[in-house]
Amino acid sequence: MIVDCNIGGVFIPGLLVLAIIALAATVVVIRLFSIAGICRVFAYRPIVELATFAIIYALLLQHLPSTGGPF
Repeated sequence: MIVDCNIGGVFIPGLLVLAIIALAATVVVIRLFSIAGICRVFAYRPIVELATFAIIYALLLQHLPSTGGPF
């Protein structure tokens, strides 16, 4: 079970925290793609962005320990 993150007495779901981390990582990866010129290869950029987010989010979920995470 993924535990909640307690920030100032407010419980935030652990999956939401991972989604925010994945979103930040996706922004960085897409900007690196743009700088390197890789984005010109793709026909429809929003699908690539969504797929990148899904891959990063799945990798974060996969590498959580069974105890619930680093929170």
